[in-house]
Amino acid sequence: MSSIISKNMEEDMLSNSLSEKKIDSLLEGTSRSFFLSLKVLPKKIRRHIGLLYILARLADTIADSKVGENKALLQGLKEYNNRIQDSNKGLPDFTSLAEIQDNEAEAELLSNAIIPVNYFEKSDKITDSDREKIRICLDIIISGQILDLERFNDASGGQIVSLENESQLDDYTYRVAGCVGEFWTHMSLDHLFQIDEGKRDVLFENAVKFGKSLQLINILRDLPEDLLMGRCYIPQDTLKEYQLTAEDLLNSKNIDKFKPLFDLYLERAETYLDNAIEWIEMLPKNQYRLRLSCMLPILIGQRTLVLLKEGNILDANSRIKVLRPEIKKIMRKSIWLCISRKNPKKMS
Repeated sequence: MSSIISKNMEEDMLSNSLSEKKIDSLLEGTSRSFFLSLKVLPKKIRRHIGLLYILARLADTIADSKVGENKALLQGLKEYNNRIQDSNKGLPDFTSLAEIQDNEAEAELLSNAIIPVNYFEKSDKITDSDREKIRICLDIIISGQILDLERFNDASGGQIVSLENESQLDDYTYRVAGCVGEFWTHMSLDHLFQIDEGKRDVLFENAVKFGKSLQLINILRDLPEDLLMGRCYIPQDTLKEYQLTAEDLLNSKNIDKFKPLFDLYLERAETYLDNAIEWIEMLPKNQYRLRLSCMLPILIGQRTLVLLKEGNILDANSRIKVLRPEIKKIMRKSIWLCISRKNPKKMS
């Protein structure tokens, strides 16, 4: 009997190891800058953060799939979330979605969805408490993706649908990114360090704004691409205050009229990034790897804001993004900042 148990344990360990390697491969294929952050994270939380990311990326790939109508995507998202929340539920078959993906890495992710899901449910490296926090965070993220699909159901190249007000924008950035800052903080406090009770609330508040900053930057950067699909995340109430409509943003010549409003969103994103830096500053001095993993997206975010300020965001032919050579330089700068403990506020 002991030999049988030992053999089963070895098989489980082998399966666990193979799953981890496959998940790492999927992570590297479906992310760019995040994978750099993940590699330098402390080992005690690297697997947890990576697992949440790949499960969330799977949901994001479902939501962004180009099918005839949103009904199938909504059903797929809901069924996927049902499985995450209850392991007795069945996992949807994503074969047809995988076949229509333009991105090979995303197609591979859909085809291998069972691997991260099984790892999430069965790995002994993930505690029941960790699993519950992953479930809570994913539920919030997927609720945002479902809301997005429902809200933009009638959006198309010929019809632009906008968010109604700033409250909807803030809610959306929390659901798809702010809650990730909360999860990251939970994992850090559960596995890496403790903090005075009086500072916990501030730490979590900064964590939420950390996530919101990155999502808001993505929204601003992707504005022309979203508009061409009929989606406008700039609320119509706010556009009206500046005597603008979502349709006006399709014309690059309207940049002078739009720029005062756009600059306000850039300032908001920059303020959120300052909150992210404050989050880092609250970490214990010995949390070098955690500090470094978070410094990288902050510096990339700062650089993206600089590019957004310099360019014409309404010009759909001029894609604004930080290129790979720059990311390498930013990585070196992140290391220097962490070693020297310099504060990167307002640095570009």
